[in-house]
Order: sequence, then structure tokens, then C-alpha cells
Amino acid sequence: MSVAILWLRNDLRLHDHESLHQAVRRAQAIVPVYCFDERLFAETPYGFKRCGDLRLRFLLESVQQLQAAFAEKGVKMHVCVGKPAEQLAKLAQQTGAKWLYYHRESATEEMADEQAVEKALIQLGLECHSSWGSTLFHPDDLPFPISRLPEVFTEFRKKTERESEVRESRAIPHQMKGVTDLPADVWPPMPEQTADERAVYPFKGGEAAGLSRLQAYFWEGDHLKSYKETRNGLLGADYSSKFSPWLALGCLSPRFIYEEVRRYEKQRIANDSTYWLIFELLWRDYFRFVAFKHGKKLFFKGGIRQYTEGHAHKPKALQLWREGETGQPFIDANMLELAATGFMSNRGRQNVASYLVHHLKSDWRAGAAWFEHCLLDYDPCSNYGNWNYLAGVGNDPRENRVFNPQKQAEQYDPSGSYRRFWS
Repeated sequence: MSVAILWLRNDLRLHDHESLHQAVRRAQAIVPVYCFDERLFAETPYGFKRCGDLRLRFLLESVQQLQAAFAEKGVKMHVCVGKPAEQLAKLAQQTGAKWLYYHRESATEEMADEQAVEKALIQLGLECHSSWGSTLFHPDDLPFPISRLPEVFTEFRKKTERESEVRESRAIPHQMKGVTDLPADVWPPMPEQTADERAVYPFKGGEAAGLSRLQAYFWEGDHLKSYKETRNGLLGADYSSKFSPWLALGCLSPRFIYEEVRRYEKQRIANDSTYWLIFELLWRDYFRFVAFKHGKKLFFKGGIRQYTEGHAHKPKALQLWREGETGQPFIDANMLELAATGFMSNRGRQNVASYLVHHLKSDWRAGAAWFEHCLLDYDPCSNYGNWNYLAGVGNDPRENRVFNPQKQAEQYDPSGSYRRFWS
């Protein structure tokens, strides 16, 4: 029986899964595998783990749900912990696999993993096949090579909207066959911490939960029609879509969301709000392509602009900022929400990032690392791309993007209800 390994990372879904389709079409049986990279549990230079408990819980839930979804299709999914190259090579030998299929990533660490995995498996005689499945637009359909990606988002948006088309999403394969004789699964322990009951939404990891949220937000609640007007809200579940945690882990496909927006426009209404949700998906695309183009520069102090000046790391300032004890109520409220729930509004993220860099004069990379620790919707491209942007070392024609927290609070929390809620 010919076997293909399907290496899963940030594509934790069955719908719109190009690599799954290729593996099912090629092999008689597939072995889906998720490897919890041991680097997740390493400590950062700033004294906290790369992956915090709430983020880990959401990831574990997402992997568990996908394993259950595969089981319903008669396919056993393997789960392990360690270095991906070592674990996949061991699995290939145990199953006699002939092929590896996976989705490519955009950030340097993930791309280095791909090279290491391919090297290890090619040495064992496997063919390795990668595909693209993380963005709205396929790189081959862009009106320019990624090496010539515009450095300003507006130019990217206008050219892609005018000259590119979104490919049709893939349906879930009707038939799949798995391998029953697999090694025992190894899982990280489930963290005890759960999100504070004040969280704006009871986030649950997994494809089913993501699809349920989309159904509720678009079709049951009919909230998409007013998305642009409400998206900067701070309290409540439905001021914005809240899709980002499921997008980050690939539990929701951006192309599927796009198709649902278009269906909503045909059946309900097409307006600025329906366009604006696609606009936000384009921002997500853009940061992925920026990471692919600029590589390691995204993670350096000077950012993709390679600035030679920057703020030093200030441990005390970082601690006060992390713990919501800066004395600036709007900043502190947002930071307390982040630590307690793993989520923060986009408006809040811009303000707290600006405050750390421009008011506390602290190294932006420490803030980006804290976001990596906390955020349910962490992905390296959007996280570090946005921090580059706010720190003035990324894709922004303006030199200093400084937010005044008092004015922002007056505009977006005029009654003070959000600040009181998280005081």
C-alpha cells in the first residue's frame, strides 16, 4: 500500500486544503501528522515562554478537533512532540511512506524547518511536494514577483484588486484512507489556565468552532453589513468578526471566508462593510508576502528598513507594560485583557504597541515577543509585520506612527466603560 505523509502546521482544517487533496490523489493511504515543535516551550530572552498557556490551549484544542475530524473520515492522525525533521523521518521509516505533502510558510524559522524536513526525508528516498494555502491570493497570481512586492500596502492592494483573482477554494475530499498501525501519540499537557470569563468571546480552537463563528457572525447575526462601522469597538462579541485566531492556525481558510463574503453580498447586501472585511484579509496577505520577501530583517531591531537606531530593551518598562501598570488607564486596560484572555482588539494593539515604543522608549521586539506569548491569533508574519509598522521600521510611508492614548480613549471609549471593565 502506497503511503503519503501529510505534514500539518498552520493549516488545521479539512476544507480548502490543497496538500490534503494532492496526498489523497497520489497515495492509497495518508498519515496526517502534527508535531508540536519543542521550541514552543523555550524561554525568550525576556524571561517568559514563547507560547503562553492560553495560546497553547487554543492550539491543543485545534489539533484535537482536527484529529477527531480525520477520525470521522476513517483516517488516523498522528501527534508528536519534538523536532519536525527528526519526528517525520522516524514516522516515514515506520510507515514506509513514499511521499511528503505540506503547505509552505512565509517566515524564516518555518521555512528553515521545511528545508530540514525535506533534507531528512529525501535522504530516506521520499518525494517531497509543497503547495501554497495560507493566503487569499496565490503568489503565482500576483501582478508582480514577490521580490518586487510594493513596500506600501496601498500600492499592493490596488494592483492585486485590479489585476489578480482569488482561486476557488477546495471542497473536502469525499474519500480518504488512513494507516492504522501508527506509533502512540505524544501530546503536551493541557494548561490549567482558562480565559477570564470577561473575555469578549469564548474562543474554542478548531475548524468546527471557526466555521460556527463564521455562520453566526455572517448569517445568523447578520453583522457583516455593519462591520466597518463597529470594528473598532472594545466590548462585546460582535463588534468585529473575531476570525483571526482560526485564521492564524489555518482552521479557517481565507479563500473560504472570501467566498462567504461574496455569497453574503449576493444574498444580503454589498456595501463598504463587506468590502472592508476583504480589505483586512488583504492586509494579512500583504504581511505574509512581506515576510517572504524580507526574510530575517523582519525580526531585527532595524526592521525591514534596516534602521541603525532604535531603543534599548528596558526590563522595568516592559514589566509595567506587560502587567498593565503603566498608569495610563487605556493602555493598562488593554494589556490586562490580553493577559487574561489571549485577545485584544486591533485598536488596542496599535495603541499599546505605540505606547511601548514611543512613550516608554523600549525595544519593540520585546513587545512583539510578549504578543507571541499571549495572542491566540499569533502568527509571525502579521505580528512582526505590524510591530515593524508601528515602530516605524516597516511598511509605512509615515516616519512616526504615534498614538495619543488619551485622545484614543476619548474617541473609542468615551464613556470609560472599557477602562472600568478591565480596571
